[in-house]
Amino acid sequence: MGEQPKPELYELNNGSIRIKITNYGAIVTHLFVPDRHGNVADIVLGFDSIESYMKDNSPYFGCIVGRVANRIRDGKFALNGVHYTLPVNNGPNSLHGGNKGFDKVLWEVVEHKDGDHPSITFKYQSRDGEEGYPGDVTATATYALTSSKTMRLDMEAVPKNKATPINLAQHTYWNLAGHNSGDVLDHSLQIWGSQITPVDQNSIPTGEFLPVKGTAFDFTSEKKIGNSITDVPGLGYDHNYVLDCGEEKIGLKHAAKVKDPSGSRVLDLWTDAPGMQFYTANYVNGVAGKEGAVYEKHSGLCLETQGFPNAINQSNFPSIVVQPGEKYKQTMLFEFSAE
Repeated sequence: MGEQPKPELYELNNGSIRIKITNYGAIVTHLFVPDRHGNVADIVLGFDSIESYMKDNSPYFGCIVGRVANRIRDGKFALNGVHYTLPVNNGPNSLHGGNKGFDKVLWEVVEHKDGDHPSITFKYQSRDGEEGYPGDVTATATYALTSSKTMRLDMEAVPKNKATPINLAQHTYWNLAGHNSGDVLDHSLQIWGSQITPVDQNSIPTGEFLPVKGTAFDFTSEKKIGNSITDVPGLGYDHNYVLDCGEEKIGLKHAAKVKDPSGSRVLDLWTDAPGMQFYTANYVNGVAGKEGAVYEKHSGLCLETQGFPNAINQSNFPSIVVQPGEKYKQTMLFEFSAE
């Protein structure tokens, strides 16, 4: 065994996008981009110090969540005749990998490149039985600035000796007007998904598919997030969209486009994952963030591209089981522009 990694902060900068990332949870802590007037703002919610992320008060700001993102009903599943029990940390559910998921561990930095196309690669070895999951898994995540407008994230995971569910997601909270600019209800959003997977009272999908047309969930054409948020049961959006109608580019589907009206910053998101959890920070409540900012409800939005929630218990959802020696992969492209 090598020496244990320490929590550190790393930077990628290509002259137009500048990001700071820590190896604790592979968290994006800062992301600076210009608007159409050249004004640069940090557009991700987070904390000033790595220590703040390590306290229990972080609502998954900026991290990679795993081994299984999103909710698993009752923290239970069966695989190859074996029953597994996971920590229950979200009402009756197991959420985002349990009490100490991939967001709360130190990843090893295996490569860090500067230059025109800077990148950093993190690696984490998850052990058999960790948080209740079967088998050893080696996960890697590479963040790269591939152009003046683009951040790319490649996530991979390989089970060594047992089949296991794997579903990684990137959990950044975006506010394109700046992390400290209040709520995102004036942001406009388009999602290339014609259906959601509706949920029961515990936010677990029922297994059905609901066409969004004519409902508060319809973002098939661009609309303001605040337009119908009060028509959504509960405190806001926290739902999985089936990414089924986007155009493709280099094998990736157009998942979402977000626009901030004030400074005209735009984020286009592309992915090869089947679903995307759209979440409007409904449970963020007086969180003390960067530079004295206090984040309240709806102060950011998450676009977590992923496998479907509770897919391990829902046979008609795309499988998230990965066999030993097979490779889980997901690529996300974040394109920043100004209109």
